[in-house]
Amino acid sequence: QVQLVESGGGLVQPGGPLKLSCAAPGFTFENYAIGWFRQAPGKEREVIGCITSSADYTSITDSKKGRFTISRDNAKNTAYLQGNSMTPEETAVYYCAAGHGCYSMPRSADFGSWGQGTQVTVSS
Repeated sequence: QVQLVESGGGLVQPGGPLKLSCAAPGFTFENYAIGWFRQAPGKEREVIGCITSSADYTSITDSKKGRFTISRDNAKNTAYLQGNSMTPEETAVYYCAAGHGCYSMPRSADFGSWGQGTQVTVSS
């Protein structure tokens, strides 16, 4: 079972940046695509995007293009999600997940191993 640990959540100022990390100790991180998702209170989980195992392709959902980027450092077994111009409506639990592919329209079903999530609260 792949274990993933998100970090970097907390209080974010409206209009400010977001940077989250997804660490994957103890398994061959470089073999897996990584996806990022979020779930706001009372809402369904939504996909942000994903990155292939070799980082040669990333996919960000249309509504989030230009504000979010996904990257990874396989030497550190860590993936990253960066965002900017955050709004209070983006308060949510943010999750990373591992899977076997990153496609142009990523889905939750493409990813089989999930972290516990990290809470991000956008508020002044």
